[in-house]
Amino acid sequence: MNLQSNDFELFGVPEQFAQDRAALDQRWKELQREAHPDRFAAQGAAAQRVAMQWSVRINEAYQRLKDPLRRAAYLCELRGAPIEAENNTAMPAAFLMQQMEWREALDEARDAVTLERLESEVASARGQAIEACRRLLDDEQQFVAAAQ
Repeated sequence: MNLQSNDFELFGVPEQFAQDRAALDQRWKELQREAHPDRFAAQGAAAQRVAMQWSVRINEAYQRLKDPLRRAAYLCELRGAPIEAENNTAMPAAFLMQQMEWREALDEARDAVTLERLESEVASARGQAIEACRRLLDDEQQFVAAAQ
């Protein structure tokens, strides 16, 4: 393990958007077990500090890899196409309109059936967006397009 490794290298997984969440979870547990500061208690304070740095690094990488949006942004950044969400707040009109429609539907929902239907619609749209992102990043290697 190397503190300078990217998150994918650190976890020993392919540098791609599609990831097996169960495998990531398992690898995170293994890495945390290896780097836990308590394992280095007999080696002194310096070894424990290094172990703590490793533990923090592993947790940060895990947070990025387990979340599809953060993983996509990280992958784009690694490929030279940073998303820069803080500076680029422009959203497509269709996206904004859909958000407003869902918000309105949520405000007007009066029963569990309507809420469940809305939840299903949002989950479906999220799944489609994630699949489109996977295609752009993994199949087409269009990192600049994915970053927009």
